[in-house]
Formats: sequence, structure tokens, C-alpha cells
Amino acid sequence: MNKIIQSGLLCFVMLISSCSLFEPDNFDAPDVALEGQVVDILTGKPVLTDQGSEGIRVRLTELSWGDNVEPNPDFYCMPDGTFRNTKLFKGNYRITVDGPFIPLIREDEDGRELADESIVMDLQSDHQIKFEVQPFLHVEWVGEPTVENGKIIAQVKVSRAVSPEDFRTKVEPMGNYNDDFLNMTDIQFFVSYSSSVGYRARDERWSSRVDYSGNSFDQLFGETITLESNGEIPAGRTVFIRAAARINYDTPAGSGTKRWNYSEAKEVLVD
Repeated sequence: MNKIIQSGLLCFVMLISSCSLFEPDNFDAPDVALEGQVVDILTGKPVLTDQGSEGIRVRLTELSWGDNVEPNPDFYCMPDGTFRNTKLFKGNYRITVDGPFIPLIREDEDGRELADESIVMDLQSDHQIKFEVQPFLHVEWVGEPTVENGKIIAQVKVSRAVSPEDFRTKVEPMGNYNDDFLNMTDIQFFVSYSSSVGYRARDERWSSRVDYSGNSFDQLFGETITLESNGEIPAGRTVFIRAAARINYDTPAGSGTKRWNYSEAKEVLVD
């Protein structure tokens, strides 16, 4: 009986010692850093964005694992159009960004590739990259904001950063094209105590918006638009403002997310 028990224990010990659960983990920790920026291909200026899912999405797909691999978890640019991820495994990656600009990866309705402006590279050590894109709009301040009775009054100019002809040339072959894609839908006037002011960091008491239907904004491109905050901001407070505008086009196409092009943030003392 003792021999049977001893034999059983010996087999059990041998089974445990051969189990992969007890083997050391030979994978290196994710320690590769990737830094990047998204800039306007014509001006070289950063594409300003929101800090969140309404901003510029960064997507990495590790090709080292072969075909049909799922992308890594997405992350997003900071308001100044830069991004940083310090926890990547070494490997070969396809890197792309989606935002308020002409899509970098374009396919027709049958999935055939029309264009691929993503970046494919080996990440074995820290890297810096730059995406040059065609933003939909430029949103610029005109003069300095003023304050009257607790309200901020500011002026902006919105202009097309990509011509309607170029937009159509690149987007129409993707299928389901509609001239309404080019229509301006709204201008947002964001107010916040945070210097990261935007859709994700706005004070709804004071932020405002102006909506436009159809192509009603077309005649206002390049003209000065006056924006005014809501409510009454208490005197003695310092706030930050940004203006944002968007067209009636989803990025990625069909996602339902229409992303804003932003102005720079301004600091305003309410006196």
C-alpha cells in the first residue's frame, strides 16, 4: 500500500514540475516608448484636438503575430496634437491616426485598398514619428476676447483647410458619397477653468454653441464670426476658452463620430 502511495506521489511531483505554469516568464516587459505628432501637411502646424474620444485616435496593430490580428487598445492625442505611449512591447507595428482630417487608410465598398498612409515600422527602442495630414478646417481667433457683464465675447474665423475638390477626389471612391459631408454643422465655444478646455473639459454653465443647417455656413467661410459665452462668469475668475468647428463627416467613415478642428486655447481674466 505504501509503495502505491509513494508511486502516486512521485507521479504527482513529476507532473507538477513539468507543468508550464511553473516555468519562468521569458517575455520582456513592455518598455518601448512611442512619441508622435499630427501636423497639417500644408502649414506644418499641429492639428489641435480634444483630449478624449472626440479627438485624434491613435491605433497600433502589431503585425508580428501574423494576419487578422486585433489592434492594440486605442489611445488619444493630447490637445496640442501630440501623443505618447511608453508601455509597448517590441515588435513590428502598423500605426495610424483618425481625426478631423482626410482618412489615411481609404478603402472602397468592397474592401479594396485605395490609399494607405499609415506607418509600418519595427519598434525595438524608443521612436518619434510625425503624421502629415489634411485637416478639414482651420479655426483661428480674430483679435482678443473681451468681457462684458460676466460674458466673454470672442471672434473667430473658420476656413476650409482642404478644398471641396480635393475632399471629393479622396472620399468619393470610398463609396456612399454625399455632398452634405462638406457642410459645417456647428461651432462650439468652450469655457472652462482647465487649460485643457474642450468638449471633455468644459463648463456647461458658460459654454455655448451655434448650429448650422445644410450648407448655410458656406458664405461665412473666411468671415469673422462672433461668439458669446452663456450665463454670467463670476468676477475675479480666470478661465480658458477654445473654439471648435466640424463638418458633417465621420472619421473613421461610418463610425458616427464627427470630430472638431480646434483653435488654440486662450486665458481670460473675468474682471
